[in-house]
Amino acid sequence: MSRPGPARSLFWTVAGMFLLTLVLGTLAQALVTIAVLRPLEDRDTRARAEIVAANIAADLAAVPRLPQGADLDSLLFRRRAEFGPHPPWVAWRASDGHSVTAPAGRERMLERVPAAGASPEPPAGTARGAPANRIEVFARHPVARGNELLGEVLVLHPVRPNDGPGNLLSPTSLLFLPIAIVASVIAGLVMVRLLVRRLRALELLAARVTEGDLSVRISDTSGDELGRLAEQLDRMTERLATARAQLESTERQRRQLFADITHELATPLTSIRGYTETLLDPHVPVSEDEHARYLRGVMDEARRLDLLIRDLFELARLEAGAAPLAKERLDWVALCRNTVDRFGPRFREAQLGLAWRPGLEEAWIEADGHRIEEVLENLLVNALRYVPAGGKVELALGRGAGRDDRFVLTVSDDGPGLPADELPHVFERFYRGAGAQGGGSRDNRGSGLGLAIVREIVERHEGRVRAEPRDPRGLSIVVELSARA
Repeated sequence: MSRPGPARSLFWTVAGMFLLTLVLGTLAQALVTIAVLRPLEDRDTRARAEIVAANIAADLAAVPRLPQGADLDSLLFRRRAEFGPHPPWVAWRASDGHSVTAPAGRERMLERVPAAGASPEPPAGTARGAPANRIEVFARHPVARGNELLGEVLVLHPVRPNDGPGNLLSPTSLLFLPIAIVASVIAGLVMVRLLVRRLRALELLAARVTEGDLSVRISDTSGDELGRLAEQLDRMTERLATARAQLESTERQRRQLFADITHELATPLTSIRGYTETLLDPHVPVSEDEHARYLRGVMDEARRLDLLIRDLFELARLEAGAAPLAKERLDWVALCRNTVDRFGPRFREAQLGLAWRPGLEEAWIEADGHRIEEVLENLLVNALRYVPAGGKVELALGRGAGRDDRFVLTVSDDGPGLPADELPHVFERFYRGAGAQGGGSRDNRGSGLGLAIVREIVERHEGRVRAEPRDPRGLSIVVELSARA
C-alpha cells in the first residue's frame, strides 16, 4: 500500500477557487476598463475640451482688449465649470510665452507643455526615466484678432506616475465591479457543481451497497475531506466484500461439514443396524462363526463411531479455543524418540519400516507436550492406514533452511502419495485422497479428521504445517515450530 501524502482540506480548495475568481474578475475589470472604457472616456473628454477651448478663444477674440488678472481667471473658471464635477485645467498662454494664466500654483507645470509645433522637452532638473508628473493636452485653440496671434487656450490634465489608464479605483472603473461579481457567481456555480457530482458519487456508493453490490468503488484521490471520506468508504466496502466472501465460504463449509458428519455417522450406524437385525432375525440361520463375526463387526463399527465422535469433539474444542495449551519447555527430539519407540511394534506388525533420523541432539521448544505428542501420533497413524505393506516411513528433525530459530519435523513415506492438486486439501475435515480410497492391506477407514486436528494444534502453537510430494513417490508432512533457547 502506498504511503498516504499530507492531508488536504476542502476549505483550501474553496478558498483557492474564490481567490482565483477574484483575480480573474479583477483582471477582466482592468482589461475592459483599459481597452474599452478609458478610450471612450478620453475621446468624450477631448471632444468637450475642444468645444470649451474654442468657446474661450471666441470670447477672448471678441473683446477689444484682452482681460487681465482676475477678469481672465473668472472667464477661464466659468468655462472650466462646464466640464462637470471633475474638470481638467484651463489655462491661457500669450504669444510671447511669458504671460501665463493657470490655476493657482500650477504656472510652473504649464512650462512643461511645449508650444504648438515644438517637440516636448522634459522639465528642467528632472532626470530622464525618473517618475515625474506630466501634463496631457486635451485641447488647444489659438486666439487671433485679424492676422495677429494673441496666444492660445489650453485644456490640460495632470497625470501622476501611478495614475494611468489602468487606475481601477476611479468611479468609472467601479462600474465594472459587476463583472467580478458575475465571474465569482459563475465560478461558485462550477464549484458547487463539482462538489455535487462528488457527493452524488458517495450517494451512489451508499445506494449500491444497500442493494448488496459490494463491487462499487469511488476512487477519489483528491486528498481533501470528501476524498478521505471516499477512501474510507472504499475500504469499508472492500472489507464488507471480504467479510461476505468469508461468511459465504464458512456457510458452505458448515453445510459440507454437516453433510460429511451425517454421512460418516450413518455409515457405521448402518453397519451396526444390519448386523444386529441379522442376529435378531429368527428366520435367518446363523452359525457360531458367523455369529462371532457379526458381533466383531458391530464392535468394530462401534469403535469407529466412538473414534469419529471423539475426534469431532476434539476438533471442535481446538477450533473454538476451548482446549487451553499447557505450554512448557520440552525437548522435541526426546518426544519424537519416545513416540517412535511406542509405535515400533505396530509398524512391524503391519509389515512397515519405521526409521528415526534425528539431525540434532536436542531441540527445545515451548509447547504443550500432550498436544505435540498427539500431532506425532496422528501422523504415524495416518501412515499406518495409507502406506501399503512393505513400505517405509521415516521421521527426520532438524533446523529450518537458513534459519536457526525454527525446527522442522518431516514425516515421509513411500506410499501411493497424492496428486499435486490434492495436496492443499489434505488438512481439510473428512478429506480423503485418491490413495486413501483404494486403501492398503489394512483397515484405513479413519475418521478423516486426523490431519485437520494436526493443523489446528500446530497453528495454535504459532507454527506451520504443509504437505509435499516425495520423489519418486510418496508423501511428506512438514511441521515447523519456533525454537526456544
